[in-house]
Amino acid sequence: MKAGQNHTLTVTRISDYGLYLADQEGQEVLLPNRYVSLADKVGDAVDVFVYHDSEDRLVATRETPLARAGEAAFLKVVDKNLHGAFLDWGLAGKDLFLPNRNQQGGIFAGRSYVVYVYVDDVTGRCVATNKLKSFVNNETLTVRPREEVDLLVASESEIGYRVVIDNRHWGMLYRNQLFRPVQVGDRLRGYVTKITDDHRIDVSLRQPGYAGVQDGADQLLGMLREAGGRLPLGDDSSPEEIHRRTQLSKKAFKRSLGVLLKRGVVAADAEGIKLTKQ
Repeated sequence: MKAGQNHTLTVTRISDYGLYLADQEGQEVLLPNRYVSLADKVGDAVDVFVYHDSEDRLVATRETPLARAGEAAFLKVVDKNLHGAFLDWGLAGKDLFLPNRNQQGGIFAGRSYVVYVYVDDVTGRCVATNKLKSFVNNETLTVRPREEVDLLVASESEIGYRVVIDNRHWGMLYRNQLFRPVQVGDRLRGYVTKITDDHRIDVSLRQPGYAGVQDGADQLLGMLREAGGRLPLGDDSSPEEIHRRTQLSKKAFKRSLGVLLKRGVVAADAEGIKLTKQ
C-alpha cells in the first residue's frame, strides 16, 4: 500500500474512530469517521487516497487531492517555517510539505508554484519540489506526434506558454495558435504537433487534421453569430488582425473559412465575411 496513490480497499472492521480498510496483503489503514457514511459495511470495496497524517501514520480519505505522487501541479503556499513551505493539497487539514532543499528561487506565502509530487525515499511521505529537472525532462520521450496529451501551463513568455506534458516532458504552446485565453496553472487537453530532432515538443489545443479544421470552422461560425453576422476579415487581412479578432492564426482562419464557404453558410465580399444562413 503506497502513500500518495489511490487504492481500492476492502472494509475489514468498524471501530469508534472509523473504518479499517485492507489491501490484498492484509495491510490495514484507517478511514476516519468524517469520511464514513451509514451505508458503509464490512466487505465493501472503497476507493480512497492514502497518505501520512501529522503523526506519520498511513490514513485514507475519500477526498481527491490536487496531485498524487508522480504528478505535477500548480499549488498555493499557505504557510512557511524554518524547514520549508506548506502547500494547499486539496485535503482537509493536511498540507503538502515543500522542504527547503527542494525549493528553487524565492517561495512566498500566498503565491502558487508549479511543483512535482513524489514519495521521499527516507521518510516514505509525499513531498513536493519545484526543482523539476529530475522528474520533468525530454531525454527519453514517451509521446508521439498527433497524440492527445495532458498539459499543465507552467510559465509564460513572449512566444507562448511552457507546459508540462503528461507530468513527464516539457513542451511549448505558441501564443499565435491559441483560440482561447490561457494562464499559468491551467490544466488542459492538447495534442502533440511536432517533435524536433533535439526532442523539443510543440503542442496545440486544437486537434490536428480534419477534426481540428472542423473545430476552427465551428468556432468561427460562433464568432460570426455573436458579432451580428459579419466580421471585417478576409484573405487580405493581416495575421495580427485575424488573431486579435478570432484568436486563430491566419492559416487556421483560411482553412476554417474554406469549410464555411463550402457549406454555403458564409459569403465573402469586399467588406469581409458574413453569414448567409442564421
